[in-house]
Amino acid sequence: MPPLMPLRGMGYTMPMPSPMPKPQPIHRSLPQLFQQPVAAAKRFAVRACKRGLDALGWELRRSRPSGVAGSGSRSGSEAAGASNFGEEKIISDWLERLRPAHRFCVDIGAGDGAFNSNSLRLFRAGWSGLAAEWDAQRFAKLAYRHAAFPEVRLCRARVNPDNVLGLLSAAETPRDFGFLSLDIDSFDYFVLEKILSVHRPALICAEINEKIPPPIRFSVKWDPGHHWAFDHFYGQSLSMLENLGSRAGYLLVGLEYNNAFLIPKEICPEPGLTVDQAYHQGYLDRPDRLQKLPWNRDMEFLQALAPEAARAALREKFAAYAGGFVLE
Repeated sequence: MPPLMPLRGMGYTMPMPSPMPKPQPIHRSLPQLFQQPVAAAKRFAVRACKRGLDALGWELRRSRPSGVAGSGSRSGSEAAGASNFGEEKIISDWLERLRPAHRFCVDIGAGDGAFNSNSLRLFRAGWSGLAAEWDAQRFAKLAYRHAAFPEVRLCRARVNPDNVLGLLSAAETPRDFGFLSLDIDSFDYFVLEKILSVHRPALICAEINEKIPPPIRFSVKWDPGHHWAFDHFYGQSLSMLENLGSRAGYLLVGLEYNNAFLIPKEICPEPGLTVDQAYHQGYLDRPDRLQKLPWNRDMEFLQALAPEAARAALREKFAAYAGGFVLE
């Protein structure tokens, strides 16, 4: 019962009204969405951008995907070095010696821009260039991470032999640009062949299928319908790459597990390596190779086979892809 309040000039009393309840902040009673409207709007925008990535890929520069540090900060693998097996140090050392005319980098298969990246260190050092990636989630992270690099063109595209020269032209890529990183887990050979028909990068870092030993020449054929199934059927062998480089006037100068390095003969400060030398030094004689690449164990039998027997084993292994590869 509320207390009684006397009324002046009258002979009765009336209950004193209860005090009004203290107003509660509105955010305590409304749904969580309205607690932080700006943050909620950003989350909605990011989801919308991801759904419409084909049209809105460039706008993802403005949004940070979950778990991605900005390009100005370094955490995790970025602080220790972005590349897979320390390739960025090899790349920096070669470029210091070569002094390319154009500090322009082309990274095809750029991933999320940090994990296993061969180009992040160069872009942080002020290089311009082109970074291309097809996977939608990785491209979203790449776009945000590279927002601080205005001279780096970003492209979400499935790079192939038919479109690669157009993409490089649209990015105003110099003919003799400084560095090319190529890793698309498929018909890499045919993309590189097309690039070298017009351009002459000072240094190439190209992924190989390191399980396939010299002198076997292997490559996945260009097929618009082919997508890597996360098995052993991808890319090109070291011998296949070296043959292409030799025809284009390039020397094989090194191999780091599954990344090979090539330099044009006319500017290379060293005589280069044979395929066997590079394969042994960069992969086969490395005591930790199956620790770093444990999924190669079930292909290790190829190392003990004569070339013709190894080719026969590969035809059997890749029978599901018959007609979709070169094997010489």
